[in-house]
Amino acid sequence: MNRIKHPDKKNGLSIIIAAEREMLFTLKQEVTEESSFNIIRNIYECFRMLGDARLISKGIKSQDHIEQIKELETIQVVTDRPIKVIDNLRRLRHNINYYGYIPTKPEAEDAVSIAKSCFFPLLKEIKKELSN
Repeated sequence: MNRIKHPDKKNGLSIIIAAEREMLFTLKQEVTEESSFNIIRNIYECFRMLGDARLISKGIKSQDHIEQIKELETIQVVTDRPIKVIDNLRRLRHNINYYGYIPTKPEAEDAVSIAKSCFFPLLKEIKKELSN
């Protein structure tokens, strides 16, 4: 259940700037078996932050990550991979955090692929929305 607040575009912009900075840092990291854990979690968190920023800018305080990721799926933007694959990252991150799953290098490479194909088009569109 979402709670309605006052729309806060300034806070939304701050969140997307932080997400962009974190994503740029994460994409510079070498993907190895050891780094897979952090790379996947960081990439997912950056997407989650984009969804949260969009909701906050609309005055909606979400209660969970699902709403934040679903918000990204409503954005009309052209990407190399479907936006819906971001939900796979959410499930993977959930298994890592709550079930002790140890991700593989190929899973981290797929997360990087998702980030490179989806994050920056979404970021650009949300920045445009919040700057108006």
